[in-house]
Amino acid sequence: MPQSEIIFSVQESPEGGYEARALGFSIFTQADTLDELKTNIRDAVSCHFDPPDKPSVIRLRKRNEEKTH
Repeated sequence: MPQSEIIFSVQESPEGGYEARALGFSIFTQADTLDELKTNIRDAVSCHFDPPDKPSVIRLRKRNEEKTH
């Protein structure tokens, strides 16, 4: 049965740029900009799933990490 959606947790990378990890799947990608990251996520999902099993919706959840002193 095809997965209807996949969710990625997105955060700023300590080295600069952004990184994304799929929740529940071993998919990880990174990029310098959010636009590049979105393209990389679509490419990674296409590589990970066969066409009939590919999720129809890709959701991004941006993590905001606050520093406390």
